[in-house]
Amino acid sequence: MQASKYIDIQGVEQTFKTKKGNFPALRDIDLTVSKGEFVTLIGHSGCGKSTLLNLIAGLTMPTSGVLLCADKEIAGPGPERAVVFQNHSLLPWLTCFENIYLAVERVFGAKESKVQLKARTEEALALVGLTPAANKRPGEISGGMKQRVGIARALCMEPKVLLMDEPFGALDALTRAKLQDELLEIVARTHSTVVMVTHDVDEAVLLSDRIVMLTNGPAATIGEVLSVDLPRPRHRVALADDPQYQRCRKSVIDFLYTRQAHVEKVA
Repeated sequence: MQASKYIDIQGVEQTFKTKKGNFPALRDIDLTVSKGEFVTLIGHSGCGKSTLLNLIAGLTMPTSGVLLCADKEIAGPGPERAVVFQNHSLLPWLTCFENIYLAVERVFGAKESKVQLKARTEEALALVGLTPAANKRPGEISGGMKQRVGIARALCMEPKVLLMDEPFGALDALTRAKLQDELLEIVARTHSTVVMVTHDVDEAVLLSDRIVMLTNGPAATIGEVLSVDLPRPRHRVALADDPQYQRCRKSVIDFLYTRQAHVEKVA
């Protein structure tokens, strides 16, 4: 892993105006993510994980503080930061190929030929193993395949940073595990820098170089950052009995369910 900072978050706070007054979502967020690093954000519901991801994506602006990507201030969305949401957000009237081509054309259309754009699209489909489904529409493929198209669409833009907001959260356990394994392989091949929101402790430990644990909201902040010193490539079956894997898993569970025990409020 290179030491250069692709993401640098300095003193970020986020407050939302609501009908009941100001709501402090995040406070005192300081975090750096290095090139090629895989970082997950984890915490209880309402702790601001998605808010922080949206700030990095440039979809919202912080109340105070600054966010940098590749030494440039994040002032809005950009192709160097691609986002994969839990909802795949595919256009239902377009084929898998066309959904990806749309993104490729938007980023590279001004400087590349249609032949080159087509080649980029085909390469992205092949990367997620969906070449046979190129001409199928979203309504004709499974949920897991839709998410793969979403990942391919993000990767085809050659982003500096891949941002993922619980991309496997709506999938069944077996499909989720398969896509986690595929994501490990894709990241190994592309050397992508990834920031991913998850609720899943095992997912965080399996995928991450570091796990950023957020305190409960409101006014959530970073409570602890855990380095996951497990060699890559990682295989879930081999890790099941690995003492270091178990230690990491226990540390996250201890933070979430002991130190940040979450009590649901009854309205």
